[in-house]
Formats: sequence, C-alpha cells, structure tokens
Amino acid sequence: MIRKAVIPAAGFGTRFLPATKSQPKEMLPIVDTPVIQYVVEEAVAAGISDLLMIIGKGKRSIEEHFDRSFQLEAQLLAKGKTDELDAMRRISELAEIHFVWQKEMRGLGDAVYCARHHVHDEPFVVLLGDTLIDAPKPAAGQLVELYEELQAPVILVEEVEPRKVHLYGIIDGDEIRPGVYRIRDFVEKPSAAEAPSNLAIAGRYLLTADIFDLIGTTGPDRGGEIQLTDALRALVRRRPMYGLKLDGRRCDIGNKDGFIRTNIEFALKRQDMAEDMVQYIKRLAQTL
Repeated sequence: MIRKAVIPAAGFGTRFLPATKSQPKEMLPIVDTPVIQYVVEEAVAAGISDLLMIIGKGKRSIEEHFDRSFQLEAQLLAKGKTDELDAMRRISELAEIHFVWQKEMRGLGDAVYCARHHVHDEPFVVLLGDTLIDAPKPAAGQLVELYEELQAPVILVEEVEPRKVHLYGIIDGDEIRPGVYRIRDFVEKPSAAEAPSNLAIAGRYLLTADIFDLIGTTGPDRGGEIQLTDALRALVRRRPMYGLKLDGRRCDIGNKDGFIRTNIEFALKRQDMAEDMVQYIKRLAQTL
C-alpha cells in the first residue's frame, strides 16, 4: 500500500508574473479552488494519507490554505454559512500534510531529494503541484494500481504532438501491453528529430526510495539545476521501470492560454455555473 506522496511546489511561476509576484502559482484558482488543492484531493482519492509539500520563499499561503482558520470559521458560523464552514474545515482535514523548505531553487531533482528523510524507505508518489489532471480515475491511483501489480517504479506519460516534444521529458521504451511501456531511457526536451517517441512525462511519478541515492550523486546541469530525469536515467539502468499512458487529460495550466481554457472547462462541469456559462459563451461568440 502506498501511503506517502511528495508535492514539489517551490518554483517561482515567472510565466504568470505579475500575478505570482506575491502569490504562489499553485494557489492560482481554477474557478474557486486553488490548483494545489486539486492535486491534494487527487492524492487522497488514490488512498494516500501522508503528504509532504516542498515549498520555498513566498509560499507561506500554501501552508495557511491547508491549516484551520478559526477566525474565519467563527465568522462563517455566526453568519449561518454552514456549507462554506464545512468546506473550509474539510480542506484542513483532507490528509496529514507536512512541509519542508527547498532553500535554493535547484531543480525538480533537488526538490524531491528534500523529501528523503520523510519518505525513508517507502515507495511514494510525486505529484507536481502546478499540474492538474482531469481523469475518470485519479492519475495517482492509476500509478498505484500498476505499481502494486509490477512492484517497480511507474511514470505517467501522455502523447503530445511531435512539434511539442522539445517542451517535455520524453521516454524511450517498448509497449508491452496497451498503455504500458517498459522504459529503456529518458530524454530531456529533445528536438522532434531526436525524440525517441512522443510520450511525455505527465507530472506524476511513483518512485522507490533508491532514487534518493541516485539524485544525491547527480550533478547539476548547465543551468545549475539537478534534474530528476537524470536520476531516472540512472535508475532505469539498474531496475525495471514502466511508463503508464494517462487515462484522462493533463490540463495545460503552465501558460496563460491553457489556464484560461481550464477555468472555462471546469466551470462548464459545474451544475451551479454551466448553464450561465454556456449562454455567456454563445453571446460572446456572436460578437467576434
């Protein structure tokens, strides 16, 4: 049983400046819920109860979001807003959530390495704190299910357009059954000509604790960052590792266009908003 998850959430979010100058990108809302809350809810839905968030400077509001606010709760209670009160209390009761600081922004590999004393020798899921996945079954749960069958690290992957492979870590592997790949290697942000496939890492990993020793011996890249992909390349040479094609959709909220589209799509799924949103979009379309 997988009990632990690590959520890296220390990056600056420069693509959303000035909004992220004083607000973590992970706290940007999709409708009325921060991105990182969706990520936590995904982990909890997969049966994970112990979460460690890797945060950095300017991320204190993430801690506050998952803590109780007694002053706010008292105000909601006094005004008879019981639904809102229940929603606020539910956030703080989602899981056992811990925090550790990444003192320097030294890449995803270093962020995961910060979790080594919390994880110890257990397998664990890594969920990127700024990556939202819309799926019929929680993406983390899809990884857990395959890990329990194969007892080996599993990386979530998705197909991307060949012209976009240079934006992602790409796997090289063989499909051993529909949607499952035995990984041979990883290539970080290759050109379309160099890419061994169009299967990109989708922001979710189920790893074993031996990854920490490999991260610890991984040197920084030319930008001074320790890449998780480099440690994964070393790990795949030591033991079997698998790629699992995502059953669902990774919402591209790393850019402004994708962020706006995701907000619209999630609003259209809500019973309290869908009808008004549809009418608004129709009226807007007539003006274009």
